[in-house]
Amino acid sequence: MTVRRIFGVETEYGITCAAPPPAAGAAPHAPISADDAARYLFRKVVQWGRSSNVFLRNGARLYLDVGSHPEYATAECDDVRQLVANDRAGEVILDRMVEEANVLLEQEGVAGTIHLFKNNLDSAGNSFGCHENYLVRRRRDFQAMGDALVPFFITRQILTGAGHIRPRAGGGATYAFSQRADQMWDAMSSATTRSRPIINTRDEPHGDADLYRRMHVIVGDSSVAETTTMLKVGMTDLLLGMLEDGVRVRDLALAEPMRAIREISHDTTATLPVELTSGRRMSALAIQEEFLTRVTGYLDAEGLTADLTDVQRRVLELWERGLRALREQDPTLVDTELDWAIKARLIERYRARHTLALDDPRVARLSLAYHDISPTRGLATSLARRGLMARLTTDEEVAAAVDTPPATTRARLRGAFVARAQERRRDVTVDWVHLKINDAAQRTVVLKDPFAPVDERVDALMAALQR
Repeated sequence: MTVRRIFGVETEYGITCAAPPPAAGAAPHAPISADDAARYLFRKVVQWGRSSNVFLRNGARLYLDVGSHPEYATAECDDVRQLVANDRAGEVILDRMVEEANVLLEQEGVAGTIHLFKNNLDSAGNSFGCHENYLVRRRRDFQAMGDALVPFFITRQILTGAGHIRPRAGGGATYAFSQRADQMWDAMSSATTRSRPIINTRDEPHGDADLYRRMHVIVGDSSVAETTTMLKVGMTDLLLGMLEDGVRVRDLALAEPMRAIREISHDTTATLPVELTSGRRMSALAIQEEFLTRVTGYLDAEGLTADLTDVQRRVLELWERGLRALREQDPTLVDTELDWAIKARLIERYRARHTLALDDPRVARLSLAYHDISPTRGLATSLARRGLMARLTTDEEVAAAVDTPPATTRARLRGAFVARAQERRRDVTVDWVHLKINDAAQRTVVLKDPFAPVDERVDALMAALQR
């Protein structure tokens, strides 16, 4: 498919400060709160940025969200591989902040170690999100597009869920596909926290509002495995391309979407039938197979298959193989690529080795370690090194994305402006669309085209910074 699209991912991270075990006979250390841990985490950011809400040299946004959740929003990307590298760069940046904050704790005599988790639930049951953004052409049928996407997003979790140990009301636990599914309360809404819709319809395009609209998706789990992020974004991009070209998908609408999203998450066979508005009953597996069939049929019919990128071909292959793994009940087909399967394999091997129930606290600690972003305290780096978690990017690509914005989108302009302002110690204001020098002239450039990496107005603004 040749349609160029802007992507972005916003990830809210869980934060805690673990107190060390007390010395023999000593009283336990008093843990510091998540609020205090977040203040330590952002102390150096506030020192240089005078705020806990800043834009970085790589074009991304870093800020402290409601509930003391550090949040990293990638720069605008126009390629899935590029997006995955920029998402991973956020983990590197935040892990460096964690290490600096832990040094501060030690220097100030505070006992504890700060951890950040790329997950979606804390121990108290509070949920925090991973939001996906897709730039779409402004059309009158946005609602129809959303209606077609809702059953796709509800069933997509059987492939892209992060895996969840879900406590049972009467004791014990079961394994579910998604951490996020039980926290959603609406299909489409302009709210984000009150009702937690699958698609947020607030019209905030961060670009030319006459041309573009932003599809803001807040139902997805945070992905640890790069290949899960690749599939999550890549399959959605392919479906969006089909819908934008006018292909209608009306016959897969769910009768009770919020009931279905929970039932599907809890059924790890993916075969439980749910009711459609037409009265038919289909399983999540069958619905996803239907979406895949229609996307591949559309690509073939339009002669677009030959134009697919290597990553798009990999997305389609993993989409098909992930569904086959569920159809054949053989998770080994994807247990190095899809989070729910990687995590399930890890947990089951650990349980078998130590004869543990699924609700054992040691299993919960292992599950949490899967999401710890630290290369030393978390598990992802070790799993990848041992060939147990597939990669899409290289370490070099991720390292480059830490400091360098995508070269093919508006992010290049923002990142260069931020870098020059920091070098010249100039006071500026930056958001997704505006670049402003805070001086007597109040010079401002509005970047309405997210696809444009070059702009003479920004060149003049950069020259003014230099002077």
